[in-house]
Amino acid sequence: MGKLLSLLARDETTCCTPAKYDVFLDFESEFDSLSFFPILQHNRNLIHLVIDAQPSDIERDTFEAVQRVLKDSESILQEIQCYKGAGKEIREAISAPTEECQRRAYLTVAPLVAKLKRFYEFSLELERVVPKILGQLCSGNLSPTQHLETQQALVKQLAEILEFVLKFDEFKMKTPAIQNDFSYYRRTLTRASLISSNATSKDNNAASDEKDLVVGNELANRMSLFYAHATPMLRVLSNATISFLMDNQELPRENITETLGTMAKVCLRMLENPNLLAQFQREETQLFVLRVMVGLVILYDHVHPQGAFVKGSNVDVKGCVKLLKDQPPCKSEGLLNALRYTTKHLNEENTPKNIKNLLAA
Repeated sequence: MGKLLSLLARDETTCCTPAKYDVFLDFESEFDSLSFFPILQHNRNLIHLVIDAQPSDIERDTFEAVQRVLKDSESILQEIQCYKGAGKEIREAISAPTEECQRRAYLTVAPLVAKLKRFYEFSLELERVVPKILGQLCSGNLSPTQHLETQQALVKQLAEILEFVLKFDEFKMKTPAIQNDFSYYRRTLTRASLISSNATSKDNNAASDEKDLVVGNELANRMSLFYAHATPMLRVLSNATISFLMDNQELPRENITETLGTMAKVCLRMLENPNLLAQFQREETQLFVLRVMVGLVILYDHVHPQGAFVKGSNVDVKGCVKLLKDQPPCKSEGLLNALRYTTKHLNEENTPKNIKNLLAA
């Protein structure tokens, strides 16, 4: 990995320096498709990275804990991608607030809210396992580059988490029905609580009503805060990373920033080079690398004291943004919005104006 870092640093070629190397991470061979780093196979100026990402005995508990969460990620993505709101029933209940219309609206909204509850609970699981995987990748006597070399299985899982959160948030931003449905459900809760409070003590229905609800008032308040954010899963991931650093202040911060910066640099190099890009057999692989790259930039920005945008940053933000802007809007707009609205340092005084202008909506 030390050799990989030095190769990645060669961004200019002169008469006194070797030719610039390019890096290709093979996501599509017979091994698992979402793999990072590093048996190096030299082919002139191309470094082809092949992986056998199996967890060691030391990693196994963390790996299995993360894998138990990730196994549900695909079904979560399918559900939010296919989410159909209750707009018609809600409009009817508002325009003609008869008991029948309101009942029909509630019966349509309730199972949708159950799905939203599942999404929210999944975010809590992610929040729980992210510190575990960061702890493995950033602690101990190994250097950051040695972690990447020897803990490929966990690096792979981190990439999968980044891809999931970016995909989820893309779908969420395209689905305004989520907040509309949940807002209507919360209004029905308010009416239900008023009815319960006016009921006689003889009926004593308040406690049982709360148990029968798909989501009670307290949980509804927390879920409302979650869905109020444009990219809620990315916010969870960023906050979990920040909390990890606050809870482990004895760990050098550069342990994680070097890891994130190197991974982001590899993603950018693969997407910039037409020869490397042409090796992708599936379009989804390119989208995967784009999402992971953006997620890495955002995490780096939250973790590094000066952020990802300042001059001298280990992340080429300008290159990443230009690359995104070269993509069709259907691929890039959600990712650009994630950089605009979920980073920490973008609007600070030290951020170069050309970066701010590039990311201007």
